[in-house]
Amino acid sequence: MEGVRGDASGVPLSGYVLGALVSLVFVLPLPAPSGALAFLLALAAVMGINHFDGVADLGDAAVVHGDAERRRDVMKDTDLGVGGALAIAFVVVGLALAGVALFGLPTLVAMGIVLASEVGAKTSMAVQACRGVAAHEGLGSTFTSQAGPEDLSTVLLLAAPAALVTGFSPAALASLVAAVATGLGLQWWARLHLGGTSGDVFGATNQLASLVALHAGVVVWTLW
Repeated sequence: MEGVRGDASGVPLSGYVLGALVSLVFVLPLPAPSGALAFLLALAAVMGINHFDGVADLGDAAVVHGDAERRRDVMKDTDLGVGGALAIAFVVVGLALAGVALFGLPTLVAMGIVLASEVGAKTSMAVQACRGVAAHEGLGSTFTSQAGPEDLSTVLLLAAPAALVTGFSPAALASLVAAVATGLGLQWWARLHLGGTSGDVFGATNQLASLVALHAGVVVWTLW
């Protein structure tokens, strides 16, 4: 998300690079279970694990009863709660299952879905920054203050080529659309329950949008 500080278009562009790097794991001649583990390791190596903190914090906030201030206080707590633990488990298991499914697809198709999913995840974060109202001063407000609605068209235009990486199949398009839709859904939830977008919301969006996009791509390729 550093690209948002000066240019929101840098965020989806980074998705092309990161997605391409992660997708290289699918050239390995591995059985699906071993390949799924390699996929998780590749994600951790290329993307890092910082975004999982956002997943955990949003998971804890989601299960707390109270107003937006109470939920934000829970997100600042360094202790991992049940909601956060379940959220992380859901994402890790979901990514592993996506890896198993992807290793069952033609190599270039799997690589294309991964690339489109990562571009979509980064685009969803950029769209949030362009449309967002920060919940409080911090990382989230830094991003939202440096991007606005006028940047949306550029962000979407730069992400659009990723919809073509699976050729005539709409799998990549499905991944891209699913990722952005996930980001919009999380932003709506954050406005309703947290008072706006925050750094944790951006982090959780990156992980959840990627997860949903991967499965959307696999399902669309399989059915269509």
